Amino acid sequence: MADADDVRRLALALPHVVEIRSDGFDFRVADKGFVWSYPERRPGTSRVIRTDVAVLYVGDEAEKQALLLGEPAVFFTTPAYDGLPLVMVRLAQVDVDRLRELVTDAWRMRAPDSLGGDLDAAAESA
Repeated sequence: MADADDVRRLALALPHVVEIRSDGFDFRVADKGFVWSYPERRPGTSRVIRTDVAVLYVGDEAEKQALLLGEPAVFFTTPAYDGLPLVMVRLAQVDVDRLRELVTDAWRMRAPDSLGGDLDAAAESA
């Protein structure tokens, strides 16, 4: 079972990551978000930042649908994210190794190609 502290630790272990000040967590690489806490919006109420749910960048609609259909207990989406390559992950439903894979994949998709070697170098030294 993973939590917000795991998200923070895993994201900050990646090269060139910046944490944006927020009520939850929000991580960027090259000014592009790749994982952040879910800003839940319910009609008639203020948004609530949910640190038990992470929003992750995924490659494309096909990958998004594969995750949603393959593991509906883990991944979900909302109409606000229709057409966007983003999924929400229930942190309590994933272990830390799986979360590491998801966060790293999201980083790879958002980081410029020129930074990819930095990730490989960091993995080799770990």
